Amino acid sequence: MTTATTASPTSTAPTRGQIWTRARGILAVVLILVVAGITFAAVRSGTNYGQLDPRSADPKGSRAVAELLKARGISVTVATTLDEATAATGPETTLLVTGPNLLTRSQQLSLDEVVSASAGRTLLIAPGPGATARLAPGVLAEPHHAVSALTPSCELPAARRAGTADLGGTRYTTQDPAAVTCYPTAGLPSLVVLPTGTNGDTVVLGSPRFLHNERLDEQGNASLALQLLGSRPHLVWYLPSLTDPSATVDENASGDGNEEQSEGGARDDAADESSFLDLIPSGWLWGTLQLALAAVLAAVWRARRLGPLVTEQLPVAIRASESAEGRSLLYRKANARDRAADALRAAARTRIAPLAGVPARDAHTPDVLLTAMSARITAPDHGLSTLLFGTAPTTDAALVLLADQLDALEREVRTS
Repeated sequence: MTTATTASPTSTAPTRGQIWTRARGILAVVLILVVAGITFAAVRSGTNYGQLDPRSADPKGSRAVAELLKARGISVTVATTLDEATAATGPETTLLVTGPNLLTRSQQLSLDEVVSASAGRTLLIAPGPGATARLAPGVLAEPHHAVSALTPSCELPAARRAGTADLGGTRYTTQDPAAVTCYPTAGLPSLVVLPTGTNGDTVVLGSPRFLHNERLDEQGNASLALQLLGSRPHLVWYLPSLTDPSATVDENASGDGNEEQSEGGARDDAADESSFLDLIPSGWLWGTLQLALAAVLAAVWRARRLGPLVTEQLPVAIRASESAEGRSLLYRKANARDRAADALRAAARTRIAPLAGVPARDAHTPDVLLTAMSARITAPDHGLSTLLFGTAPTTDAALVLLADQLDALEREVRTS
């Protein structure tokens, strides 16, 4: 009994082992870069702070002015919650609120109640309509204007001594005759000093730029900052945060739709001075940039060479039968009968043309080749035309039949 052996088709697809061998180097490099970037970003983010933070040495931080105040004997206390800020408020204290628009309505009302009775000074940085109405009653916030170097144009001693300073931003109006307005831009002031209680006052500022490290040594910014923040022996630097436990009070309990709308407008005004990127620690931005650069370099490293292809000698000799078999398997896998038929017909025409006395340049010209073939064999012209220049077969069986017919035609031409 004879057992027929069926040859298994040869697969040209890479195996799992080959894929892993090729990819493991790239994956290892990417993993190292990701770990290094995250570690670097985490380390950097642990020592960097946000805008107007007295501990930040970044361009938009305020460490420089805080150090100058400390050198003049002013104590600087950083508060990150409303309870910390109100507990430190008193007649000998200046309270700087860097983000009044981040406070909820109930936080703003609680803060106003405390500062009104403190007889101290309160500075509000760029409050919007809602925050201004609650923290500085009698003052109205107007549309934002470009920040630039402005002259005081008022009788406030601190402003006159400082002279030109970087102000502008949100502008304000007030009908209070006791208020002092300074640094007008487009006809509206960007600094308002409003008396509150006994010997206390509230200073509304349209922009924080004059407090930034990168701007402190320009114009009269340093002088204005030191006089406004150093009028009392103690300074409470309040950095409002959305994570403050006091911010969890339900603002919808009162059902006042107008108040909710005003609060939404106030929070939107915070975007005038800060963007989303400003809220991200610089360490994470640098880490992302480094990862992006590493990805580009990895892509360039693994990319194909640019320029024309260069022919090289094969390291080993490959038999023609193996090459033909591999190519045929690729055609079969792609179901490309048309390309396979074209290859068979083109090869047959190339071999038959010299036998029929046709130059190689005319081997694929139907009129020339078919005329020469008709003179050597007795097959009808339409049969030769279909065989040598016909359409692609629709089945594998038809493709095999075409190959057999081309072989038979070549043998007939050779013997004729």
